[in-house]
Amino acid sequence: MKDIFNPIYRQDYLEGYSVGLDPYSKLITIDNNEAYIDGFHQGRLNYESMNGNVQFGIPQLIVTNKVLEDFLLAGMLGMSINADGYTPIQIDVIEKWYQSGVEKYDANQSIYLLAILEQNGIEII
Repeated sequence: MKDIFNPIYRQDYLEGYSVGLDPYSKLITIDNNEAYIDGFHQGRLNYESMNGNVQFGIPQLIVTNKVLEDFLLAGMLGMSINADGYTPIQIDVIEKWYQSGVEKYDANQSIYLLAILEQNGIEII
């Protein structure tokens, strides 16, 4: 990674990064664009760390940082989770995030949150 503060480099890097995260994207090869290539490789590493190697196929459900944050929050609130449809590699990653949330679980916070949600007409099942 070169100069991420250079706006042109940063734009190309982020474009490559987003393509590396999206397994359904049509890869447009940009020859000799170091920023794009660096971003692509970093995005692909990030994707594969959560979903497994692309060479083994694209899973039906894609794990993203947002999905992991939801599982972390579920653990923090002491909620049960449903991991149906995820691959074993994805479940390992989800389990770590959920367990991290469980370690931060505070029963008082959960009671307060449920009371606030109930006051606003939101029911948690």
